[in-house]
Amino acid sequence: CALCNEHITGDVLTALDKLWHVDHFRCAHCQTKIGTDIFYERDGLAYCEHDYIELFSPKCFACNDPILNECVSALERTWHPHHFSCHHCGVVLKVTGGVGGGGGRDEEGSVGFHEMEGQPYCSRDFFNLFALKCSGCRCTITSNYVTALNQKWHNNCFVCTDCKTPFTSGSFYDFNGFPYCERHFNATRGGLCFTCKQPITGASVMAMSRRYHPGHFVCTFCLQALNMGTFKEHNDRPYCNQCSKKLFR
Repeated sequence: CALCNEHITGDVLTALDKLWHVDHFRCAHCQTKIGTDIFYERDGLAYCEHDYIELFSPKCFACNDPILNECVSALERTWHPHHFSCHHCGVVLKVTGGVGGGGGRDEEGSVGFHEMEGQPYCSRDFFNLFALKCSGCRCTITSNYVTALNQKWHNNCFVCTDCKTPFTSGSFYDFNGFPYCERHFNATRGGLCFTCKQPITGASVMAMSRRYHPGHFVCTFCLQALNMGTFKEHNDRPYCNQCSKKLFR
């Protein structure tokens, strides 16, 4: 007998390439008699089913119970497939091949999973909770983006705050933390000519609470240039003295 080294004169049991008295074939851990019952072998030793599962089966990180069948291995841990779920919403994360992030789709159809601080998240919650947000549309940024004004923007969201025109030249104007094209930057600050609606970058004429390019402050009727103090106002429009006398005497 492999246990007592005595001769076997009655029933003999053969296991692990050795001979045993039937009563001497025992679990290496709890010493329970195995006899002819099912046993498991590890490193040349026999174990009863209970001890083998408790000692050597992987444990589920979520419930700490042994994993007897399918096993998900992810984040350097093992899980029952139905316990591998999003840390935020609890949706089950289905992963193919038993390897985290290696494929498959969660119950919402997203591929794989995402990890943050050692916890798994579905795609929706990961992006909602941790991903960059666009300062234009406030939605999640998942690809290329623009960094400007200490903020992040989708490429197609980085446009003039007023007219929504993209900055094809690469230049823009900052007003109170928002991007503007040159025209609407000046309009916001009162820097557009009232006549042509274009920015005024040099000298200007201030009349009737409006600003004009010097060459654009003209008589409404004859279109001759007006000098400050030498025009007449009718119905909120400027006229030269001569046209004013002809039209409104």
